[in-house]
Amino acid sequence: MITSDRVWSVSNAIAVRALTKSYRNGKGARIDAVKGIDLEVATGEIFALLGPNGAGKTSTIEILEGYRKRDGGELSVLGEDPARTNLPAWRNRVGIVLQSTKDAADLSVVEILTHFAKYYSHPRDVDEVIAAVGLQEKRNARGEHLSGGQRRRLDVALGIIGNPELLFLDEPTTGFDPEARRSFWDLIRSLRKNGTTILMSTHYLDEAEALADRVAVMNHGVIVDCATPEKLGGRDREKVNVRWRENGALHHELTDTPTHLVRELAARIPGEIPELTMVRPTLEEIYLQMIGGQA
Repeated sequence: MITSDRVWSVSNAIAVRALTKSYRNGKGARIDAVKGIDLEVATGEIFALLGPNGAGKTSTIEILEGYRKRDGGELSVLGEDPARTNLPAWRNRVGIVLQSTKDAADLSVVEILTHFAKYYSHPRDVDEVIAAVGLQEKRNARGEHLSGGQRRRLDVALGIIGNPELLFLDEPTTGFDPEARRSFWDLIRSLRKNGTTILMSTHYLDEAEALADRVAVMNHGVIVDCATPEKLGGRDREKVNVRWRENGALHHELTDTPTHLVRELAARIPGEIPELTMVRPTLEEIYLQMIGGQA
């Protein structure tokens, strides 16, 4: 458990200490969804929360967003407790992109964003937001006529129209094609560059690796590990799989000293080493190890 007051520093956009949440199932049995987790998200950071279905991610995020009550623990989100703060003023500083919404589907994209911009004291320019999410050609299309990927872009636009200090993204690129996903990643990086703190959940491991400064893996209500994508689960200390072709045959060796092995190969193989590759375990492989191979 975190005992230092450092966690409540203004350098943290989110600070969580000993958070718990339980439910009752249909038979009345208690289900512990969140089991006393500690968590910090620094101001200006992109933080990814990973985990299989049922890990406790959604409960945790909804508590941080102020949509669900906790059973125990302490919270600070932008310096306030979501359960006790002045919600209108606090929500003016927060953007939320849910997994799916159908808000105002009978209005056009520009009408929807213009309408929701009025709820914020310092909204972003509507045309700027439409361009940022790539909906220029659909600005006058009604929400109900958008494709799944286009609707997802509109969800993101609704999340950022208020120019939030903190943005929650729940599975943000579900339904995006590969090109749209890369464009969305550029948008997220630009938001971070402008100072927005981002907490995202995603099932795409490449997305977490491409965007997140730090990653936390949650499983069975606890945080298994929290680190940079490069160091998660001791990934940086895993053996390297070196592969090469020699005398017509493919070889591979797991080693802690790949540079030394390559030097040995270079000394006995003239010219370029054929088909040489050096690979550490991927983030996905480490993640699956950490959650026990669950889907």
